[in-house]
Amino acid sequence: MQKYETGLMWFRRDLRVHDNAALYYALKSCKQVYCAFVFDRDILDGLPRIDRRVEFIRESVLSLNGQLRNLGAAAGNPDAGLLTAHDGAVDAVVRLAAELGANAVFTNHDDEPRSLARDAAVQTALDAAGKAFHSFKDHVIFERQEVLTLAGKPYTVFTPYKNAWLKKVDDFYLKPYPVEKYGAALAPVSTGRRPVPSLDDLGFGPSNLSALKIPTGSEGGAQLFEDFVGRMSQYQATRDFPAIKGPSYLGVHLRFGTVSIRQATSVALRAMNPENSGSQGNEGAATWLSELIWRDFYAQVLANFPHAVGGAFKPDYDAIQWESGDKARVLFQAWCEGRTGYPLVDAAMAQINQTGYMHNRLRMVTASFLVKDLGIDWRWGERYFAEKLNDFDLSANNGGWQWAASTGCDAQPYFRIFNPVSQSEKFDAEGKFIRKYVPALAQLSDKALHSPWRAKPLELATAGVVLGKNYPLPIVKHDEARALTLQRYAVVKKA
Repeated sequence: MQKYETGLMWFRRDLRVHDNAALYYALKSCKQVYCAFVFDRDILDGLPRIDRRVEFIRESVLSLNGQLRNLGAAAGNPDAGLLTAHDGAVDAVVRLAAELGANAVFTNHDDEPRSLARDAAVQTALDAAGKAFHSFKDHVIFERQEVLTLAGKPYTVFTPYKNAWLKKVDDFYLKPYPVEKYGAALAPVSTGRRPVPSLDDLGFGPSNLSALKIPTGSEGGAQLFEDFVGRMSQYQATRDFPAIKGPSYLGVHLRFGTVSIRQATSVALRAMNPENSGSQGNEGAATWLSELIWRDFYAQVLANFPHAVGGAFKPDYDAIQWESGDKARVLFQAWCEGRTGYPLVDAAMAQINQTGYMHNRLRMVTASFLVKDLGIDWRWGERYFAEKLNDFDLSANNGGWQWAASTGCDAQPYFRIFNPVSQSEKFDAEGKFIRKYVPALAQLSDKALHSPWRAKPLELATAGVVLGKNYPLPIVKHDEARALTLQRYAVVKKA
């Protein structure tokens, strides 16, 4: 027997019908359920007017509307669909609940500090109106304090967290929610209330999302996932080389929930089973699973240690004196624009600027370069990535930057400083990635490409490279920068 007459399902970072926890509980608990997505002005109004993420979300919301209509039609309810609003989320959700006569609002957890404050405001308003608010885990396998140390504390080191995670995971946590069984509970939506606003309606212009051929919605996520499953056995061998099709490219889909994390984890675990694949397949699947566990790890760090947003996880590291003033601004701008004189760094920054994507190996290289070669506060880079990355996720972005800066939990040691030239020679030996994103260097030999300032004048001239004109000289000398970084971090050096 249903607990509520009418429910409202509020979609957010879970833009799919299949295996959606909150949608399942809403449909199971209510006689009829309206579904809604809010284009939240509290978030959108602060973004650049051309933003691939907004376009990705809008296309995925269109897909979600189609999925709901199909689910309703399969259950004999062809008038099901999605309601949308363009407003502050708190006002929009409370207003929709009142207009629709909803007794309860259902949604999935979001543990980012701003999101928690938003949800608290929604719940307060709903409580005052006599309506219930229910939220569920959907974005990760284990959240908050589900995986704790023997002392009952959240983990701050990854490997023991991973071991505890693997010990705890079982079919119960991976079982998909059978949403499809309850499609008949979807409420009919009048045609006039169905339209998804255009980008122009939202105040945005078109990006190059379509030209980049980035698949959107659950259909796009399924397409990418199927492609990656066929390559998963090679993941360990290919993931570090940016010129190779090694990554899953699922980051943006996991970020916006167009792919189920339970499905992704289940497939990886099954592939690790020796009965299902050879040893090489096990290694590739195990490596990818480890990265999914890192995602859970950073999510629980954010939930349990919110002070890491805006400050060092290790407070002692806030004593570091970063570069400041005009020097810092000039160096930072050169990094942002891919004008550092280090080809791999510049190619990586061109990639993120042109596509909103950056290969994971290069995220580490560029972050290390900004913090430990240029001496720039890691928070500057964190904010830049937050603006540019299609798959920006606060917990992972903050965790990754603090890892690179050695200020976070289980971070690389402060004296571990990537050499941008040796990284380039190791992971883009033939220069295919650099040539794609730094065409001014395309005619250089493989050897000269990684450090053009060391090339002979004749080779530079033959390749059409004029250092300081069509390609910059290095803005810092790595060895000197490394020595300065060791001095800079001396304030936190442990005896």
